[in-house]
This record gives sequence, structure tokens and C-alpha cells, in this order.
Amino acid sequence: MATTTYKKWAGSLLDSLNLEDLLDELSQFFLQSGFPDSPWGEPYGDVQQTLREAIVDKLVTLGHIPPEMRDNWRQNPESEDAKQLDEIVDQIISRMIEEGWLRSERPDTMPAEAGEGYEDGPGNPERFQLTGKSVDFLGFRQLRHLLGSLGRSSLGRHETAQFSTGVEAYQESKEYEFGDTINLDIAATLTRSIAREGLSGAINLEYSDVMVRQTEYESSCSTVLLLDTSHSMILYNEDRFTPAKRVALALSHLIRTQYPGDSLRLVLFHDSAEEVPLKELARVVVGPYHTNTREGLRLARRILMTEKKDMKQIVMITDGKPSAMTLPNGRIYKSAFGLDPMILDETFKEVAICRKAGILINTFMLASDRYLVEFVKKVTEICKGKAYFTTTMNLGEYILMDYFRKKTQTIH
Repeated sequence: MATTTYKKWAGSLLDSLNLEDLLDELSQFFLQSGFPDSPWGEPYGDVQQTLREAIVDKLVTLGHIPPEMRDNWRQNPESEDAKQLDEIVDQIISRMIEEGWLRSERPDTMPAEAGEGYEDGPGNPERFQLTGKSVDFLGFRQLRHLLGSLGRSSLGRHETAQFSTGVEAYQESKEYEFGDTINLDIAATLTRSIAREGLSGAINLEYSDVMVRQTEYESSCSTVLLLDTSHSMILYNEDRFTPAKRVALALSHLIRTQYPGDSLRLVLFHDSAEEVPLKELARVVVGPYHTNTREGLRLARRILMTEKKDMKQIVMITDGKPSAMTLPNGRIYKSAFGLDPMILDETFKEVAICRKAGILINTFMLASDRYLVEFVKKVTEICKGKAYFTTTMNLGEYILMDYFRKKTQTIH
């Protein structure tokens, strides 16, 4: 007679590990914004930390392993506990790759110019990068965190006081006018006909009987998120750029899932300016650059002029004064000391051009120096926009609140 022998089942750490929670905890590692080769030699945080080290640290944070096990893993890599932890980390990385959270690349399969990614130790030059799935997930998690801090239970829309006939019904009806969408209110239409002729058999509808449902008019909005990637964004050992990246991910997820009629584009400005696909945001870092605010506004304006939306706006996140501008011959003029009158004048001219083009500029300043406050006030005065003097702790809340409260009218 055939028999089966069962062994005592021993649970594994992976059985209780939620990869989504782990990825959320690892977001600080993946979204780090410093760069290791700073010519100033200043500390920007442990940007050289490997993925394995980050995973082990987060396993301690999540309570899956004791701190003593991590310390032993670092001090005695040949011990049995260290080898066991290495095996667990290998399995975690493999699962993250299999489930589409990470993409693994080897140097022989990467282009020569590939400098991004996260190298997993000097002895193993494998690099790991976030996938589109993980970037979208981090945007969702960040949005949920921000909405929780705002105390909101629903995401809402850009509502206006105007009404128009459309697909989604509103409570009130109106008489049909030429050009309205035929969103017929059958009950109201029949009621008007019966009230005129009574119940005498066949119902005779006339033009004046036709009633259509109204809908709340929801504006469409085109936004360019203008991010400062100059050196000051990670100066004095304070990372201001990573929170800005988190907000960009959250805003992107919000627009894609809740406001499909809206659009969001990303522009980085430093010595010059460039548009970057949102899917590449996680790998963007700051550099040894000045702040060419004028060029950033100019590129954002050109992008917005190609969009056919009711509302066009620039959301500018910066912490520094404009210290560079592009000359007509293409060269970059830089002035690091004080507020250069020529740079200020050209920047204000570009702000005025944006205003004439119907583009709203909302500035989120991550500094409170008096001369910077005056600069932002002048920008706000010219463009009739808003200025927020905020910190890295509440930047996301301010930006989302501003987006939620945006009100526009029908453009004829």
C-alpha cells in the first residue's frame, strides 16, 4: 500500500511579505535625487546604497527581521544567518522582476550611455530599474497618502457654475435648443405634451415639448509641471527634489485615472530646459546647474500652445532665484550672485508673454528668503496667478488642493 510522508511545514519570510508595501517603502531609494560625483564634495545622502542593502533595511522597518540579523549580515557576511538573509533577498528581487515591478539589465545589454539605474554591489554589476507598472503604483500610493492628509473621501472634478448638455445627467432639465446634445429627458417631455393636450389617446409631441437633461460643465485642463533641477535643490544636505518627484507621480496618476480629459507634461529647467517623459521621472536627478527660469517658462508655453484645452497652466516648483538665461546666440549667460537685473527683466517679459497667451502660472517656492519672496510676488502680479511658500513636508498637499479647487468657465 502506497504511503506518503509529510514533513513539518516551516514558514518562510516571503509568505507574509507584501511586495507592494515593500516597494512603497523602497520609494525613497528609487526616487533619490542626489548625484554621487558632486564637484563640491558635499553629502547628498547615501546615494550609493545598493538595492540589497535597501531591501534589508526595509525588512527591518517592516518588522520581518530583527535589527541584530541585519547587523550580523553586514559584519559577518560568511555566517549562516548572513547567507540565509542573502538567499531571502535574492528571492525577493527575483519575485519583483517576475511580477513586473523591476527590470534587470546587465552592462553587455545596456547602451554605452546608460548611466541610470541602481547597481547591486561592485561584485555584481547588474542594474535594476523601475518599470512602468511600479512607477504608476508609486504614483497611486503617493496620491493616496496625500489625499489622506487632506481628509478627502472622493477625488472630485474641475466643476464650474456653467451647465451644458452632455453625457452625464444633472438633476435639472431644460427646453431643447438647437445645438444641444440630445440627452432626452423622456419623463419631462411626455409631461409637457400631456399637460398641453391631455390624455386623449395618441401623444402628439411638438418642438416646444422636448426637454433635455443638463450636465455640470467640467473643464479640461492642460498642465505643465515645471521642476527646478538646479544644484540648490539638494544643497545644504536637504533634498527638495525627491518630494517634487513624488508630487509629479501623484499628479500624473490623478489626472490619468480621474481627469482623462486633462493632460500633464513635465519640463525640467536648469542651465537650459528640456521636456522629459513622465515615465522617466524616477531616474531624474539634479546636477551642478544654475536656474534658467525664463527658458523653462518659454518651453512650457510652447508646449501648452499646442494643447486644445479650456485651461492652460504652469505649475512651477523651485527654491532658487533665476540665475541664468539663454542669449540670442544660444549661449548661456550665468550670474550666481544676487538677482541679476538683466536676467530678472527677461524672466518677467516671458511671464508677461505667458499671461497674454492665457496661461496661468502658479509658483510653489521651497524657500523663504526675502529677495526670493519679492521675485515670486512680482511673477504673481504679472501673470495674475498664485504663489505658495511651502516646505517639502506640505508641498504635495498644496499642489493637489490647488488642482482640486481650480474653477474655469466655458470658453466660447
